[in-house]
Parts: sequence; structure tokens; C-alpha cells
Amino acid sequence: MKKTIGILGGMGPEVTAYFYEQIVKQTKAETDQDHIKALIYSNPKIPPRTDAILKTGPSPTPLILEGFQRLKDSGADFVVMPCVTAHYFYPEVQNQVNIPLISLLDEAVKWAQIEVPELNKAGLVASTGTLESRLFHDAFGKAGIGVIHPEEDEQNQVMEAIFGPKGIKSGFTSGFPKETLASVAKILIARGADAIIAGCTEVPLVLKDQDIPVPLIEPLRITARACIIEAGYEPKD
Repeated sequence: MKKTIGILGGMGPEVTAYFYEQIVKQTKAETDQDHIKALIYSNPKIPPRTDAILKTGPSPTPLILEGFQRLKDSGADFVVMPCVTAHYFYPEVQNQVNIPLISLLDEAVKWAQIEVPELNKAGLVASTGTLESRLFHDAFGKAGIGVIHPEEDEQNQVMEAIFGPKGIKSGFTSGFPKETLASVAKILIARGADAIIAGCTEVPLVLKDQDIPVPLIEPLRITARACIIEAGYEPKD
């Protein structure tokens, strides 16, 4: 049975577009009609997830719940959120709406176990909210994989590259943000990371496989493939 994908986006808008592009590019299709039915609810008004985790802003839970409900009511069979930090709030949502979530965290762990079986320690490049939430630390830790992250001054650079006036959220995907994130990733590799987790969904907009000498664990790309399979379609090799 074919299923309809529900994408809860807007966190941020460019990442939402990138995620859907990954679904299109990875689906084995020869015609338009071979592609997957997808519903995208993009709400950029959802409050910043990092601010909520750090207790400096309002909770995004009510609008995340609204998004789940809208997608369910519109015919989605399951939901995916192309925003890692939004997963922190999922436990507050899951018992209030009856629709499955395909988790970026779970899919990243499964992929790493298969594709990087020798992985002992992963370096995490992500927002401070994701670091504070320990989403990746806990998910990978359950699989016996350690996670290291940048020191405070390095993390400040990561945040500037993502959220600063010349950062990814402001529409810059080359120059400063790319150089900064690649530099921090290489620092983590020097400290023993066997792979790098693109732990903020903006990170893969600038950091690519060829930028680092170890595997890049890219949850958006990985989860797009998982969604294709869950929807009953065949992914490209």
C-alpha cells in the first residue's frame, strides 16, 4: 500500500525545501507519476527551538502539535520533521495525535550502524540547543557510540555560522559559514571523531562529504530515503 508523506516544515524554510528535494532526487522514478504523494505544512512562525530548550523563549509545542494535526487531517500517513531540535518536543506531542513520526535521530543511528560499523566516536556539529538537549548523545549512546562536541568558544563560532547575520539562517551558504563549520568539524576529527554528525539541519546546506576526511552522518538525506521506503516506493541505489 502506498502512503503519503507529511512534512512538518518551516524550521527553517530552506531546510524544508532541501529535504523535499532529497525525497525527489532519491526516489526511483521515470515520470512525474512515479513520485510520492507528499503534504508539506511549512510554518516559519514556530518559535525557535533552541531558545525554548535554553529557557529563553516560548515553547514551540502548541504549533508543532497543530502541524501534526493539520497533516493528519489532510491525509498524511506519517510525519517527518526536518528539524532536529524539534524532536526534543515530540514526547509532548505524540500522545495527543495519532500519527507516526519518522525520526531523524533514529534513522541516523541505524544508518551509522550499517554504513560505519567501526564507529566508536562521532563529532557533533549542531546548535547549542541540540547540544543541551543531548538528543544525539542519548540516541547514539544507546547504540554504544560516543559523541563529542565543540568547546565553548568553538560552539560560539558554530552558532554564528548558523544564526549570525552572515550565517545559514540568513541565506548564506558559502564563505564564512562553510569555512567555519568545516574548521570545527576538523577540530573534532583531530580529537578522535571517526565521523561527523550534521546535527543541525542547516549544517548539510554548507558542509558536504567532500569537505571532511571522515564520513558525514547527514540525517536529512538518510531520513529522506527512509521516508521513501516507508511510503512504499523504491529509492535509487
